[in-house]
Amino acid sequence: MLNHGGRIHAYAKQYGIAPKDWLDLSTGINPNGWPVPEQIPAELWTRLPENEDALIDQAKTYYQCEHILPVAGSQAAIQILPTLRSACRVAILSPAYEEHRHCWQQAGHEVVALESFELDQQIDMFDVVIVIHPNNPSGETFDRQRLLNWLQRLQMRNGWVIVDEAFLDITPEQSLAPLPCQHGLIILRSLGKFFGLAGVRVGFVITHPDLLKQIAEKSGPWPIASVSRWIASQALADNNWHQQSRQYLPQHAQRLADLLGQYLLPPSGGCSLFQWVKTNNAPNIHHQLAQQGILCRLFDSPAALRFGLPASEQDWLRLETALQQFMQS
Repeated sequence: MLNHGGRIHAYAKQYGIAPKDWLDLSTGINPNGWPVPEQIPAELWTRLPENEDALIDQAKTYYQCEHILPVAGSQAAIQILPTLRSACRVAILSPAYEEHRHCWQQAGHEVVALESFELDQQIDMFDVVIVIHPNNPSGETFDRQRLLNWLQRLQMRNGWVIVDEAFLDITPEQSLAPLPCQHGLIILRSLGKFFGLAGVRVGFVITHPDLLKQIAEKSGPWPIASVSRWIASQALADNNWHQQSRQYLPQHAQRLADLLGQYLLPPSGGCSLFQWVKTNNAPNIHHQLAQQGILCRLFDSPAALRFGLPASEQDWLRLETALQQFMQS
Protein backbone atom coordinates (compact mmCIF):
# COMPACT_ATOMS: atom_id res chain seq x y z
CA MET A 1 0.00 0.00 0.00
CA LEU A 2 1.36 3.41 -1.00
CA ASN A 3 1.23 6.41 1.29
CA HIS A 4 -0.82 9.40 0.21
CA GLY A 5 -1.93 12.73 1.64
CA GLY A 6 -4.01 12.88 4.79
CA ARG A 7 -3.30 10.20 7.42
CA ILE A 8 -3.81 12.80 10.14
CA HIS A 9 -4.18 10.21 12.89
CA ALA A 10 -0.77 8.73 12.07
CA TYR A 11 0.88 12.16 12.15
CA ALA A 12 -1.00 13.02 15.34
CA LYS A 13 0.67 10.06 17.07
CA GLN A 14 4.07 10.87 15.58
CA TYR A 15 4.09 14.53 16.61
CA GLY A 16 1.91 14.37 19.73
CA ILE A 17 -0.67 16.81 18.34
CA ALA A 18 -4.37 15.92 18.56
CA PRO A 19 -6.03 15.23 15.17
CA LYS A 20 -8.47 18.13 15.61
CA ASP A 21 -5.56 20.57 15.98
CA TRP A 22 -4.02 19.88 12.56
CA LEU A 23 -4.27 22.04 9.46
CA ASP A 24 -4.26 19.46 6.66
CA LEU A 25 -2.98 20.91 3.38
CA SER A 26 -1.69 17.59 2.08
CA THR A 27 -4.47 16.29 -0.17
CA GLY A 28 -5.39 18.81 -2.89
CA ILE A 29 -9.05 18.42 -1.91
CA ASN A 30 -11.28 21.51 -2.05
CA PRO A 31 -11.45 22.55 1.63
CA ASN A 32 -14.78 24.28 1.01
CA GLY A 33 -16.44 21.47 -0.88
CA TRP A 34 -20.01 21.00 -1.93
CA PRO A 35 -22.25 21.44 1.17
CA VAL A 36 -23.89 18.10 1.88
CA PRO A 37 -27.45 18.64 3.21
CA GLU A 38 -28.03 17.75 6.84
CA GLN A 39 -31.25 15.98 5.91
CA ILE A 40 -30.62 12.85 3.88
CA PRO A 41 -33.64 10.72 2.88
CA ALA A 42 -33.96 8.05 5.56
CA GLU A 43 -34.85 5.27 3.13
CA LEU A 44 -31.36 5.48 1.59
CA TRP A 45 -29.91 3.79 4.66
CA THR A 46 -32.09 0.69 4.26
CA ARG A 47 -32.23 0.33 0.48
CA LEU A 48 -29.71 -1.38 -1.79
CA PRO A 49 -28.14 0.94 -4.39
CA GLU A 50 -30.08 1.18 -7.66
CA ASN A 51 -28.45 1.87 -11.02
CA GLU A 52 -31.72 3.37 -12.25
CA ASP A 53 -31.54 6.36 -9.89
CA ALA A 54 -30.59 9.87 -11.06
CA LEU A 55 -26.81 9.48 -10.84
CA ILE A 56 -25.94 8.36 -14.37
CA ASP A 57 -28.19 10.94 -16.03
CA GLN A 58 -26.77 13.74 -13.87
CA ALA A 59 -23.23 12.57 -14.62
CA LYS A 60 -23.91 12.48 -18.38
CA THR A 61 -25.19 16.05 -18.21
CA TYR A 62 -22.33 17.33 -16.06
CA TYR A 63 -19.54 15.66 -18.06
CA GLN A 64 -21.36 16.15 -21.41
CA CYS A 65 -20.75 12.55 -22.41
CA GLU A 66 -22.79 9.67 -23.77
CA HIS A 67 -21.34 6.62 -22.01
CA ILE A 68 -20.27 6.68 -18.35
CA LEU A 69 -19.87 4.28 -15.44
CA PRO A 70 -19.90 5.27 -11.75
CA VAL A 71 -17.19 3.53 -9.72
CA ALA A 72 -16.08 3.55 -6.10
CA GLY A 73 -13.77 6.51 -6.61
CA SER A 74 -11.49 6.78 -9.64
CA GLN A 75 -9.05 4.69 -7.59
CA ALA A 76 -11.27 1.67 -8.25
CA ALA A 77 -10.85 2.13 -12.00
CA ILE A 78 -7.10 2.68 -11.60
CA GLN A 79 -6.89 -0.76 -9.97
CA ILE A 80 -9.19 -2.54 -12.42
CA LEU A 81 -7.87 -1.26 -15.76
CA PRO A 82 -4.46 -3.03 -15.58
CA THR A 83 -6.25 -6.36 -15.14
CA LEU A 84 -8.06 -5.96 -18.48
CA ARG A 85 -4.93 -6.21 -20.66
CA SER A 86 -2.29 -8.86 -21.09
CA ALA A 87 1.26 -7.84 -20.17
CA CYS A 88 2.30 -4.78 -22.15
CA ARG A 89 4.45 -1.64 -22.08
CA VAL A 90 2.98 1.35 -20.27
CA ALA A 91 4.18 4.96 -20.35
CA ILE A 92 3.26 7.32 -17.55
CA LEU A 93 4.10 10.98 -17.52
CA SER A 94 6.23 11.72 -14.46
CA PRO A 95 6.10 12.83 -11.71
CA ALA A 96 2.57 11.50 -11.28
CA TYR A 97 0.00 10.05 -8.91
CA GLU A 98 1.84 6.91 -7.89
CA GLU A 99 -1.16 4.56 -7.82
CA HIS A 100 -1.18 4.42 -11.62
CA ARG A 101 2.37 3.11 -11.81
CA HIS A 102 1.92 0.84 -8.81
CA CYS A 103 -1.25 -0.85 -10.08
CA TRP A 104 0.09 -1.50 -13.57
CA GLN A 105 3.32 -2.92 -12.19
CA GLN A 106 1.43 -5.12 -9.72
CA ALA A 107 -0.53 -6.55 -12.65
CA GLY A 108 2.69 -7.55 -14.42
CA HIS A 109 3.10 -4.73 -16.92
CA GLU A 110 6.32 -2.88 -17.73
CA VAL A 111 5.94 0.77 -16.70
CA VAL A 112 8.24 3.53 -17.94
CA ALA A 113 8.16 7.07 -16.49
CA LEU A 114 8.71 9.80 -19.06
CA GLU A 115 8.45 13.52 -19.44
CA SER A 116 5.94 14.69 -22.03
CA PHE A 117 8.53 15.74 -24.61
CA GLU A 118 10.05 12.25 -24.42
CA LEU A 119 6.68 10.66 -25.05
CA ASP A 120 6.26 12.66 -28.25
CA GLN A 121 9.39 10.91 -29.52
CA GLN A 122 8.86 7.41 -28.09
CA ILE A 123 5.10 6.83 -28.12
CA ASP A 124 5.29 4.03 -30.69
CA MET A 125 7.18 1.95 -28.10
CA PHE A 126 4.12 1.71 -25.82
CA ASP A 127 0.71 0.06 -25.69
CA VAL A 128 -0.80 2.23 -22.95
CA VAL A 129 -0.16 5.88 -22.11
CA ILE A 130 -1.32 7.40 -18.81
CA VAL A 131 -1.75 11.15 -18.54
CA ILE A 132 -2.96 13.08 -15.49
CA HIS A 133 -4.47 16.35 -16.69
CA PRO A 134 -3.66 18.67 -15.03
CA ASN A 135 -0.83 16.59 -13.68
CA ASN A 136 -0.68 15.75 -10.00
CA PRO A 137 1.62 17.05 -8.54
CA SER A 138 3.33 19.23 -11.18
CA GLY A 139 0.20 20.89 -12.58
CA GLU A 140 1.37 20.36 -16.18
CA THR A 141 -1.44 20.70 -18.73
CA PHE A 142 -1.75 19.20 -22.19
CA ASP A 143 -3.11 20.55 -25.45
CA ARG A 144 -6.17 18.64 -26.63
CA GLN A 145 -4.74 18.01 -30.09
CA ARG A 146 -1.56 16.62 -28.59
CA LEU A 147 -3.55 14.11 -26.56
CA LEU A 148 -5.60 13.14 -29.60
CA ASN A 149 -2.46 12.68 -31.67
CA TRP A 150 -1.15 10.26 -29.04
CA LEU A 151 -4.48 8.46 -29.09
CA GLN A 152 -4.44 8.12 -32.87
CA ARG A 153 -0.98 6.58 -32.76
CA LEU A 154 -2.00 4.03 -30.12
CA GLN A 155 -5.32 3.17 -31.77
CA MET A 156 -3.34 1.78 -34.72
CA ARG A 157 -2.28 -1.15 -32.51
CA ASN A 158 -5.29 -1.42 -30.18
CA GLY A 159 -3.64 0.71 -27.49
CA TRP A 160 -5.11 2.92 -24.80
CA VAL A 161 -4.70 6.49 -23.69
CA ILE A 162 -5.91 6.93 -20.11
CA VAL A 163 -6.54 10.55 -19.16
CA ASP A 164 -7.04 11.09 -15.43
CA GLU A 165 -9.00 14.35 -15.18
CA ALA A 166 -9.42 14.32 -11.39
CA PHE A 167 -8.40 17.99 -11.10
CA LEU A 168 -9.97 19.31 -14.33
CA ASP A 169 -13.42 20.44 -13.08
CA ILE A 170 -12.32 24.06 -12.75
CA THR A 171 -11.63 24.21 -16.52
CA PRO A 172 -14.19 21.83 -18.04
CA GLU A 173 -13.55 23.23 -21.52
CA GLN A 174 -10.24 21.32 -21.50
CA SER A 175 -11.89 17.95 -20.88
CA LEU A 176 -11.93 15.19 -23.49
CA ALA A 177 -15.16 13.80 -22.03
CA PRO A 178 -17.52 15.57 -24.49
CA LEU A 179 -15.74 14.10 -27.53
CA PRO A 180 -17.49 11.35 -29.48
CA CYS A 181 -16.94 7.94 -27.86
CA GLN A 182 -14.07 5.99 -29.39
CA HIS A 183 -12.09 2.85 -28.66
CA GLY A 184 -8.86 3.37 -26.73
CA LEU A 185 -9.74 6.65 -25.00
CA ILE A 186 -10.42 6.21 -21.28
CA ILE A 187 -11.23 9.22 -19.13
CA LEU A 188 -11.31 9.11 -15.33
CA ARG A 189 -13.19 11.67 -13.24
CA SER A 190 -13.58 12.11 -9.48
CA LEU A 191 -15.86 13.86 -7.01
CA GLY A 192 -13.07 13.92 -4.44
CA LYS A 193 -11.15 17.03 -5.54
CA PHE A 194 -13.23 19.92 -6.93
CA PHE A 195 -16.36 18.83 -5.08
CA GLY A 196 -14.41 18.06 -1.90
CA LEU A 197 -16.37 14.82 -1.49
CA ALA A 198 -13.48 12.40 -1.04
CA GLY A 199 -15.40 10.57 1.68
CA VAL A 200 -18.30 9.49 -0.53
CA ARG A 201 -15.90 7.46 -2.78
CA VAL A 202 -17.52 8.26 -6.12
CA GLY A 203 -15.71 8.49 -9.42
CA PHE A 204 -16.51 7.86 -13.08
CA VAL A 205 -15.07 6.16 -16.13
CA ILE A 206 -15.93 7.57 -19.55
CA THR A 207 -15.08 5.28 -22.47
CA HIS A 208 -16.53 2.89 -25.03
CA PRO A 209 -19.48 0.77 -23.74
CA ASP A 210 -17.61 -2.50 -24.39
CA LEU A 211 -14.89 -1.55 -21.93
CA LEU A 212 -17.38 -0.06 -19.46
CA LYS A 213 -19.11 -3.44 -19.36
CA GLN A 214 -15.84 -5.17 -18.45
CA ILE A 215 -15.12 -2.65 -15.69
CA ALA A 216 -18.65 -3.01 -14.32
CA GLU A 217 -18.28 -6.79 -14.17
CA LYS A 218 -14.98 -6.44 -12.30
CA SER A 219 -16.54 -3.94 -9.90
CA GLY A 220 -19.28 -6.33 -8.85
CA PRO A 221 -22.77 -5.38 -7.63
CA TRP A 222 -23.41 -2.26 -5.55
CA PRO A 223 -19.92 -0.70 -5.65
CA ILE A 224 -21.29 2.66 -4.49
CA ALA A 225 -23.54 3.09 -1.44
CA SER A 226 -27.05 4.49 -1.88
CA VAL A 227 -26.22 7.54 0.22
CA SER A 228 -23.09 8.26 -1.83
CA ARG A 229 -25.06 7.97 -5.08
CA TRP A 230 -27.66 10.41 -3.80
CA ILE A 231 -25.07 12.95 -2.60
CA ALA A 232 -23.19 12.69 -5.88
CA SER A 233 -26.37 13.28 -7.90
CA GLN A 234 -27.21 16.41 -5.92
CA ALA A 235 -23.67 17.78 -6.21
CA LEU A 236 -23.46 17.21 -9.97
CA ALA A 237 -26.76 19.05 -10.47
CA ASP A 238 -25.80 22.18 -8.46
CA ASN A 239 -24.82 24.51 -11.30
CA ASN A 240 -24.72 27.64 -9.11
CA TRP A 241 -22.18 26.05 -6.80
CA HIS A 242 -20.10 24.90 -9.78
CA GLN A 243 -19.94 28.43 -11.19
CA GLN A 244 -19.09 30.07 -7.86
CA SER A 245 -16.34 27.56 -7.14
CA ARG A 246 -14.80 27.98 -10.59
CA GLN A 247 -14.53 31.70 -9.88
CA TYR A 248 -12.97 31.69 -6.43
CA LEU A 249 -10.70 28.60 -6.51
CA PRO A 250 -8.23 30.06 -9.06
CA GLN A 251 -8.08 33.24 -6.96
CA HIS A 252 -7.24 31.24 -3.84
CA ALA A 253 -4.63 29.24 -5.76
CA GLN A 254 -2.94 32.46 -6.83
CA ARG A 255 -3.05 33.72 -3.26
CA LEU A 256 -1.32 30.53 -2.12
CA ALA A 257 1.33 30.84 -4.83
CA ASP A 258 2.00 34.45 -3.81
CA LEU A 259 2.22 33.53 -0.13
CA LEU A 260 4.69 30.72 -0.74
CA GLY A 261 6.78 32.92 -3.00
CA GLN A 262 6.88 35.60 -0.32
CA TYR A 263 8.67 33.10 1.94
CA LEU A 264 11.13 31.95 -0.73
CA LEU A 265 9.13 28.88 -1.75
CA PRO A 266 7.98 29.87 -5.25
CA PRO A 267 5.83 27.12 -6.78
CA SER A 268 7.28 25.14 -9.66
CA GLY A 269 3.77 24.30 -10.80
CA GLY A 270 0.27 23.68 -9.60
CA CYS A 271 -3.41 24.11 -10.42
CA SER A 272 -6.46 25.69 -8.83
CA LEU A 273 -6.44 23.22 -5.91
CA PHE A 274 -2.75 22.99 -4.98
CA GLN A 275 0.74 24.41 -5.47
CA TRP A 276 3.85 22.31 -5.98
CA VAL A 277 7.24 23.47 -4.69
CA LYS A 278 10.44 21.71 -5.75
CA THR A 279 13.16 22.19 -3.16
CA ASN A 280 16.00 20.06 -1.83
CA ASN A 281 14.98 21.26 1.64
CA ALA A 282 11.56 19.64 1.34
CA PRO A 283 12.00 17.05 4.16
CA ASN A 284 13.13 19.70 6.64
CA ILE A 285 10.30 22.10 5.74
CA HIS A 286 7.76 19.29 5.96
CA HIS A 287 9.05 18.33 9.41
CA GLN A 288 9.13 21.87 10.76
CA LEU A 289 5.60 22.62 9.57
CA ALA A 290 4.39 19.32 11.03
CA GLN A 291 5.85 20.32 14.38
CA GLN A 292 3.39 23.24 14.23
CA GLY A 293 0.47 21.00 13.28
CA ILE A 294 0.49 21.87 9.57
CA LEU A 295 0.62 18.95 7.14
CA CYS A 296 1.70 19.34 3.53
CA ARG A 297 2.56 16.52 1.13
CA LEU A 298 6.18 15.44 0.91
CA PHE A 299 7.62 13.98 -2.32
CA ASP A 300 10.96 12.22 -2.60
CA SER A 301 11.70 12.21 -6.33
CA PRO A 302 12.08 15.00 -7.10
CA ALA A 303 12.26 16.46 -3.60
CA ALA A 304 9.16 18.63 -3.38
CA LEU A 305 6.19 19.74 -1.32
CA ARG A 306 2.56 20.07 -2.35
CA PHE A 307 0.35 22.59 -0.54
CA GLY A 308 -3.43 22.45 -0.73
CA LEU A 309 -5.68 25.46 -0.12
CA PRO A 310 -6.45 26.69 3.40
CA ALA A 311 -10.18 26.70 4.18
CA SER A 312 -10.57 29.94 6.15
CA GLU A 313 -8.87 33.22 6.97
CA GLN A 314 -7.79 31.70 10.26
CA ASP A 315 -6.10 28.86 8.34
CA TRP A 316 -4.40 31.31 5.97
CA LEU A 317 -3.03 33.24 8.93
CA ARG A 318 -1.87 30.04 10.60
CA LEU A 319 0.03 28.98 7.48
CA GLU A 320 1.65 32.38 7.09
CA THR A 321 2.70 32.43 10.75
CA ALA A 322 4.28 28.98 10.39
CA LEU A 323 6.16 30.07 7.28
CA GLN A 324 7.41 33.13 9.11
CA GLN A 325 8.69 30.99 11.97
CA PHE A 326 10.40 28.65 9.52
CA MET A 327 12.17 31.55 7.83
CA GLN A 328 13.38 32.81 11.19
CA SER A 329 14.64 29.41 12.37
